[in-house]
Amino acid sequence: MPGLLEGVKVIDLSRYFSGPYCTKLFATLGAEVIKIEPPHNGDPIRGYGPFASETSSIESGAWFLYLNTSKQSVTLDIKSQQGISILKDLVKSADILVENFSPNTMEALGLGYDVLHDINPQLVVTSISNYGQTGPYKDWKGTELNLYATGGLMNITGEPEGTPLKEGAPLAQLGTGQNAFVASMTALMYAEETGSGQHIDLAIAEYATNVLENALMQYSYSGEEYSRVGNRGYGRAAWGIYPCGDGYVGIIAGPDQNWPEVSTIMEREELAEEKYASRQGRLLYADEVDALMLPWLLDNNKVDIFKAGQEHGLGFSFVANMQDILEMEQLQARKYFVDLDHPIAGTLKYPGPPINPRTDISAWVYTRAPLLGENTEDIICERLGYSHEAFLSFRADGVV
Repeated sequence: MPGLLEGVKVIDLSRYFSGPYCTKLFATLGAEVIKIEPPHNGDPIRGYGPFASETSSIESGAWFLYLNTSKQSVTLDIKSQQGISILKDLVKSADILVENFSPNTMEALGLGYDVLHDINPQLVVTSISNYGQTGPYKDWKGTELNLYATGGLMNITGEPEGTPLKEGAPLAQLGTGQNAFVASMTALMYAEETGSGQHIDLAIAEYATNVLENALMQYSYSGEEYSRVGNRGYGRAAWGIYPCGDGYVGIIAGPDQNWPEVSTIMEREELAEEKYASRQGRLLYADEVDALMLPWLLDNNKVDIFKAGQEHGLGFSFVANMQDILEMEQLQARKYFVDLDHPIAGTLKYPGPPINPRTDISAWVYTRAPLLGENTEDIICERLGYSHEAFLSFRADGVV
């Protein structure tokens, strides 16, 4: 079934995380996404493990399989004149082009926005970079570690007395990919209404700064730095991550009027004492409260603890590992997972749509990630009209 964005054509020049996540959202919503990859090795993230197949790692890396579902792969050397010419032919009928090269790379290739705009005035060009297309940092390098730190998120992540920490996932880059999708969609709507495309400039470090909770606002009016609170939220007991019989649980024992339920659930009358009844009390006597809760937590498993709290109106949760995620009854009931069969990686479960429409419309389209260059001949010959002989010549010259 076609997706919501059927008919939208996207050229994906991006690599690694941020751009591919942006174009993944387009592709799985039904847009045609043509991923341009360098011949021979493709997107460098193809080399990121773990790998589903030991014999063909370039086709079975977990990151590539996840970030590139529902796309087509065309190998093209865009450093060659013929490669540039072919790309310009694709641009003529495209709606959006996404790239995450270093600033000025597109200009150096002869593919700057002015050139692309002359070819296709309605084209939306979305550029993602570490620090943006302008400013004194624009040419500086950065990994997720650098960008998460420079953007300020690392400063508010971690234990109060410990060092700043990074998130487990490349949050800054994936979050920028989401913003790039929204910005590109908005610009596409404007282009359809006015006939004029535009150049969008997204900085990964700025995404991190944009989601700093209230830390930046707090400092702007008080001059006080936001303190890391770690797993014991704001120093209070019964507000954080605790060990249990088979892992870890999240205990949020508020609001105050629900606190007596904790005593009932954990079968500890002491927890109902007046001195623990308020947030301030649980702050003053945090160690005592934790000591009273811990035996019960260690005697029970995480899912039972989660359900017991929820059944008493308390915001309990549990720290799910990947097996928990795959077996979670909530996700199963919502038919969240997608099974895709890949000729090299085999049949695997993939995370499903991030948005679930409450209607019968077919919004999402999921197909496996493409093999390197799998769609090159079809796109160049059938879409662009080059002859088979010309295609073979391009291949012999290393253009595709």
